[in-house]
Amino acid sequence: MMIIIAEFFVVILKVLWAFVTAGAKWVVRPKEKSVAGQVCVITGAGSGLGRLFAKEFARRRAILVLWDINSQSNEETAEMVRQIYHELDTPTSKDGGVEEVPPFQPQVYTYACDVGKRESVYSTAEKVRREVGEVDILINNAGVVSGHHLLECPDELIERTMVVNCHAHFWTTKAFLPKMLELNHGHIVTVASSLGLFSTAGVEDYCASKFGAIGFHESLSHELKASEKDGINMTLVCPYLVDTGMFKGCRIRKEIEPFLPPLKPEFCVKQAMRAILTDQPMICTPRIVYMVNFMKSILPFEAIVCMYRFLGADKCMYPFLAQRKEAMNNNEAKNGI
Repeated sequence: MMIIIAEFFVVILKVLWAFVTAGAKWVVRPKEKSVAGQVCVITGAGSGLGRLFAKEFARRRAILVLWDINSQSNEETAEMVRQIYHELDTPTSKDGGVEEVPPFQPQVYTYACDVGKRESVYSTAEKVRREVGEVDILINNAGVVSGHHLLECPDELIERTMVVNCHAHFWTTKAFLPKMLELNHGHIVTVASSLGLFSTAGVEDYCASKFGAIGFHESLSHELKASEKDGINMTLVCPYLVDTGMFKGCRIRKEIEPFLPPLKPEFCVKQAMRAILTDQPMICTPRIVYMVNFMKSILPFEAIVCMYRFLGADKCMYPFLAQRKEAMNNNEAKNGI
């Protein structure tokens, strides 16, 4: 009994120390680690946040492995990355002279991969290992949204959302984690959403997929801790609505919107990069998302409903869903369906 009591007090001290160290990081910014020369796989790299992640890792001289289902957009991202590499390798003037830059061999590889199909994921992962080498950093970023109310959403779109936004994380991780475990080195990033922490009406499949991705991420984090693989880091990225066009039309109450506007994609990725490069376990953007998630955990459900209605968050997705439905109807009319 005395042993349990002693261990309990040790745990209390460790918990308090965790609060102190976490607070210190808010005051003193941790030093960012170098990813130069490390192999970084980014899924959904052809557009949106994936493209911005690719550009940020390129600026830090990482070896980029870009996955996307759209080969053309993926190649466009690769061309942007090559331009960044070129700028890094170009001498710049300083005080009338030329500043030497370290020699750098640009490396970017593109692969057409449908992460919604596990055979595609495993075969592409094998190509990467064979043609590029072992992966150091995995950015699980690919995502889709169906844009339909539940009872209007075809089953195949629901399945597609779940597979791409959640199941694909299992397959990419199973493909690259074994070598990370062997080397006790690596970093896995889950790009989720605030809608994986708290939900809203009209996007049941999307919320479920993001809740699933976060559950997977947290469970895997605990598994790595239990196996004492302290050389493998994990970062969970949960941004508020990002202005990438994915949820175009989504609106909260107009009086509140100036205080909670959609995030600029560049700002979102820069915040995420800082978290990744300092081995931060989780990043929510903006910080108010932390508070909303905490309040959701302690407040009665009816209180949450009242808050949602005040903020206009209860039906914030309805304009987006209406636009998607109108666009789909217009396409059907044009195609004579």
